[in-house]
Amino acid sequence: MKFSSKILEQAVVSLTTLPGIGKKTALRLALHLSQDHSKKAQQIAFALNQLATMIRKCSVCGNLSDEECCEICKSKHRQNNILCIVESSRDVMAIEETQQFNGKYHVLGGVISPLDGIGPEELNIQGLIQRIDNENIEEIIMAISPTIEGETTIYFISKLVKEKNIKISVIARGVSFGGDLEYTDELTLGRSIQSRLPYQVDN
Repeated sequence: MKFSSKILEQAVVSLTTLPGIGKKTALRLALHLSQDHSKKAQQIAFALNQLATMIRKCSVCGNLSDEECCEICKSKHRQNNILCIVESSRDVMAIEETQQFNGKYHVLGGVISPLDGIGPEELNIQGLIQRIDNENIEEIIMAISPTIEGETTIYFISKLVKEKNIKISVIARGVSFGGDLEYTDELTLGRSIQSRLPYQVDN
């Protein structure tokens, strides 16, 4: 792809570093922004700069937040004794869209995947154990994608908390095995939360 402008070329190259953005899409976006007179490019640049410099992780649950503690953790209208365990902030957003869960969340930051070099110590599991010990948690819901890595993570956490006298449940299998939670439709995901099942760990 030949460019008459180095600035345009740099914009296209930068856009192609984003997931799901190929060269043709990047070029179309860059051309649109270069010819737009509504200051859209400046608005996007400002928002992305804020995203890169201002956003942080909630010190309590690990979800993305503008402040030290996210709005969900600060809310006085949510159940404090139920934690929904998820892989990422995208999963929090997906579950919130269903409007079927009124507890709080704990974001692991991924799943155990030895092939990718991700062990339990790379995840926010220790923070979860501390919350269970300190926040009078009565139930944890494992809303983790039903993959081999997800099942490994569920099993590992369940073994850790087995002696803590709390209820462990998993979302119902309306979510197909091998699928990502974030791509599940709202109705299916909502029903899976509502129809969650007890999770047993063998001795």
